Amino acid sequence: MIVKTRAVVLHHIKYAETSIIATLYTEAFGRQAYMINGIRSLKSKQKSSHFQPLTLLEAEVYHKPARELQRIKEYRLSHIPHSIPFNMAKSAVSMFLAEVLFKTLRSEESDKALFDFIWEAVVYFDSMDSGASNFHLWFLLKMAAYLGFKIETNASSLNRWFDLEGGDFVYTRPHFENTPNIEESEHIANFADMPAHQMHVYSLSGASRSRLLQIIIAYYAIHFDSMGTINSLEILQELFR
Repeated sequence: MIVKTRAVVLHHIKYAETSIIATLYTEAFGRQAYMINGIRSLKSKQKSSHFQPLTLLEAEVYHKPARELQRIKEYRLSHIPHSIPFNMAKSAVSMFLAEVLFKTLRSEESDKALFDFIWEAVVYFDSMDSGASNFHLWFLLKMAAYLGFKIETNASSLNRWFDLEGGDFVYTRPHFENTPNIEESEHIANFADMPAHQMHVYSLSGASRSRLLQIIIAYYAIHFDSMGTINSLEILQELFR
């Protein structure tokens, strides 16, 4: 069966001398792995740059249910990136978010709402002139809702502490090692309720941004036991220190 689908590149590895295996999050089939033969050959007309983290593709794919490794018939860029590949900070954010997505998106079933959120967020990120240093915080807190552990917007003058386990704001300090303080809890509440166009004017120090990211990763780890270490996290924190 040949199907046309949009796809977001999550990861790729070299295979044999000239090929790669790319993991894509597709609109039609969720997470899938694809063999792309000959792309690393000197004579190849295909471009391996099309399989960098968070690249947005239009593809025709051969799909066989329950098959671990699928094949691509044709593909092209659906969105030509304007800034992500040429901006060191944005490239680091893309690498980090692609790694988080690679370790959390496991379903091989279509999820249109989640796919559309990721796709539209990447397009918006590429268009941003400022505020890129906040994007990953906003993205992860917003995406949690699509993954089933939404941050509740019940923060108030009484409920000021963010509860990592419950995903809501509570009256007394929860007893967890990584529990954010009241100021950090307020930042989390703000990002979770923030429209995309406001993130670029939200001011944070590098230390605060790094701490918030640690909290968000801890929140994700509660819901994904197998997430493990995010290898690109250290690079990102160095850039936005």
